[in-house]
Amino acid sequence: MRWISSLVMSKRTSVRLKEELVMQLSDLKGKTVGACVSGGLDSRTISKVMVEAGVKVIAFSADLGQPDEIDINDIKSRMEPCGVDTCIIDLKEPMAEACFEVIKSQAMYDGGYWNSTGIARAVTTCGLIEEMKKHGCTVLVHGATGRGNDQMRFERYTNVLAPEMQVYAPWRDAELLQRFPGRTEMVAYLGQFGIEAFAGTKKKYSTDSNLAGLSHEAEDLESLETPMLIVEPTMGVWPSAAPDEVEKFSVTFEKACAVRINGTEVTPLEAMVLANRIGGRNGIGMKHALENRIIGTKSRGVYEAPGMELLAASLRYIYQNTMDRRAAALFASLSRVIADQIYDGRWFDPATQAARAAIDTLAEHASGTVEVALYKGNIFYNSLTGCKASIYNEADSSMEASDGLNPVSSQGFAEIQSVEARMLAIAGQIQRDEE
Repeated sequence: MRWISSLVMSKRTSVRLKEELVMQLSDLKGKTVGACVSGGLDSRTISKVMVEAGVKVIAFSADLGQPDEIDINDIKSRMEPCGVDTCIIDLKEPMAEACFEVIKSQAMYDGGYWNSTGIARAVTTCGLIEEMKKHGCTVLVHGATGRGNDQMRFERYTNVLAPEMQVYAPWRDAELLQRFPGRTEMVAYLGQFGIEAFAGTKKKYSTDSNLAGLSHEAEDLESLETPMLIVEPTMGVWPSAAPDEVEKFSVTFEKACAVRINGTEVTPLEAMVLANRIGGRNGIGMKHALENRIIGTKSRGVYEAPGMELLAASLRYIYQNTMDRRAAALFASLSRVIADQIYDGRWFDPATQAARAAIDTLAEHASGTVEVALYKGNIFYNSLTGCKASIYNEADSSMEASDGLNPVSSQGFAEIQSVEARMLAIAGQIQRDEE
């Protein structure tokens, strides 16, 4: 009868999970919840609604080095009138380290998107959950919409990092969606409590930012007839506005991690800040993509990631120098796996960790100094020095007389290749296009 007991337990678990997925505002009364907030209209509205419903709310926000946030502590003052205290958690260093994990694996998603938002959700949720537990929170509340990726990322990371913690998604709560169909209703609601808020004018697009980059999407960008140039870069400039002079940039890597930039020692955080500044002013890292969302729809975005693009492009020159053909092919396959895992909110999954471990093996010899030239959005190779693990030998590939590979030695290899080629032809397996 043990299998029956197991089946019953399985059904009970399924029911419990189902109940959590449809969690409503009324289920939160008397509980202590940790709300992930940005200080915007949505965050304030949700927090105030929960407070009025008898929920103990503690707000949490991550400092990820957001380039569009003048003072991260302003979030506290914006949330205070809603009756909640806000904890600002400094996650800039973990974010920088995560950036280099992405750079190391060259984990670009659809259209060359640098996964800046995807990796930030892993860092954010991990950091905030740790703090929420210290404050006795048993429920994580996020303000992601029911149409995007972030709802899946926040909830999956909560599930794998704190399976005992419940998740409440206000913008999947039918009651709240009916009460607040738009920004005007939110402003009116907060106004009842003397909380100043403004619906604001219609924006051309929305922006999410962190140390790795900015993603711009929605509003006017939803139309494929809208040029990507409507975006006003925050981390730099469009290539057309970059300087007319070439700027040289050098970076020294040790095992695929930048340790010196332009000859100065840097930490991962310092490297990202500096690379963002230098790459940004030269118009580096502006991308456009029609990415495939987790839930199956497509999303259009314009992305800024000057530092990621600059450092990753520089690292690629070392990889090209240290990997043989099969290692490079394996790396490309692993890179795709990691990119997809990050995008899908699976950074901590076993498959991701296994792929990262393999990447670490291939990156073990990725050390050296790369110099590139930056000019109006372009990155040009200048030189590579100090790469002890290089498998490139000038003499072997030279077209001139050298002490490298003896050209006569290739005769045997060519003859071996000819055996298969001729047999395919004789067997009638080779087909030519008719002219």
